[in-house]
Amino acid sequence: QVQLVESGGQLVQAGDSLRLSCAASGRTFRSYAMGWFRQAPGKERQFVAAITSSGGSTRYADSVKGRFTISTDNAKNTVYLQMNSLKPEDTAVYYCAATSVWALLSPVSGDYQFWGQGTQVTVSS
Repeated sequence: QVQLVESGGQLVQAGDSLRLSCAASGRTFRSYAMGWFRQAPGKERQFVAAITSSGGSTRYADSVKGRFTISTDNAKNTVYLQMNSLKPEDTAVYYCAATSVWALLSPVSGDYQFWGQGTQVTVSS
């Protein structure tokens, strides 16, 4: 089992940067691959980015590629999502997720066993 707690969401303006954090506790952090998803009102949950437990491989949704960066700090049991050049369409609740398949970079939410409670990101135009 692993518990995930996201933080860092807030109201920002278009073009701003923001860094989300996801602190993990419980089972050894390095046992999991991690992902970020987001869900806007009235829309399905959408894949944003994923990273393997070693941090050696990453995957991004086309909509965020070149603007967002996922990273891990295993010493702090934390995964980050650095978001640059934010757009109003990035507005959503952002969720951190973990999968015990440590090498997985899946964009499918069903492949992740553990989820945080979410943090709201709002980008004004």
